[in-house]
Amino acid sequence: MSSDSPSTPLATSVATTSQPDVDPILGQEVAIGRIDAELRKLWAVDEARTNACLINFAVYSEEKGSLTKNSHIVSELTREHACRALLVEMDRSASEPSLRAWVTAHCHLSQGKKSVCCEQIAFALTGVSRGRLRNTVFAHLTSDLPLILWWQGELSPIFEERLYSVIDRFVFDSSAWANPSDSFAIINQAVHGSTRALVIQDLAWTRTFHYRLALASLFDDPLAQQNLGSISEIEITHHPRHRNSALQLLSWLATQAGWRQGLELPLAVAHKHQNKESFPFEHKTGEPIHAILTSDENAAPIAQLRITGGPMVLLVDRAPGSAHVHMRLSVGDHVTESLAPADCDDCSMLIGDQLARGGKNSLFLKILPLFRKLLD
Repeated sequence: MSSDSPSTPLATSVATTSQPDVDPILGQEVAIGRIDAELRKLWAVDEARTNACLINFAVYSEEKGSLTKNSHIVSELTREHACRALLVEMDRSASEPSLRAWVTAHCHLSQGKKSVCCEQIAFALTGVSRGRLRNTVFAHLTSDLPLILWWQGELSPIFEERLYSVIDRFVFDSSAWANPSDSFAIINQAVHGSTRALVIQDLAWTRTFHYRLALASLFDDPLAQQNLGSISEIEITHHPRHRNSALQLLSWLATQAGWRQGLELPLAVAHKHQNKESFPFEHKTGEPIHAILTSDENAAPIAQLRITGGPMVLLVDRAPGSAHVHMRLSVGDHVTESLAPADCDDCSMLIGDQLARGGKNSLFLKILPLFRKLLD
């Protein structure tokens, strides 16, 4: 569902309680026991409104002020993705438990009239009570529709079996994690311990999508394919916050090409500004491959991928903020250059891309074991 007109929150018919600390985009504050009744009022006012819902889309955050930020994100996402949105802001440090809720709907205009609307329920929770997230919040899911949970920030003890057992797709951004190795161990346990087929999606992996497409297209060239077995060096330049994306890109390369991990080597050029690290691999025939990750604070999330093998030099690079990646393949006198779309930098746009693609994300699960080894 798309529209050229802006999205507008639809208020309920109940008089608005004065809440100066709450953004109006959250809508009407309601008692927990009145949520369903107030949602029904949204559609009783005007029969021309259509309630659209294909998925349950939940967003969890422990960041103060996240409800307002995420409500604006959902307002944009519902232009293309019909859903019931459930926003959760949790303050686990508070001494007293509390729970507040708001209801609204995001409507998109068509020819000056409100047409298709998506419901939103926002919850603000304080105090430590793990059962409330599932028992109270997820009690308001639309039945028989899949649940996608976007977890923002560090994993916390809230993410446990009673929670992930009701999730169909779990979306997160590992680039925001201080200790991704431990967090991925928890997620691995969730994937294998869930009673349903839990699909996981790391936005750090989503950020490499167009890089992977660009590289695969370069290897469509017969000369590149001929030199695949001659690859001796790989260098990936990345922003410091996006090391996980670089490691996942490297893991994808090694897994798809069938490379083995080589003998342990010390970190390469560790004395040179401490911005390079080395990962040894080898071909099935035993020839070594030297992989280097270079961190650059002025770079795009993934700024450059350079592969050298025999006479072949293969390059995919992107300037900070650019909407395109530049691709170049040279094998002797044979040179080809082209442009391709770049991955989005904004998390909300990455979420939109992921919702549009769907799928079981089997390739990410395939590269996950090697990625976790490289993390360690």
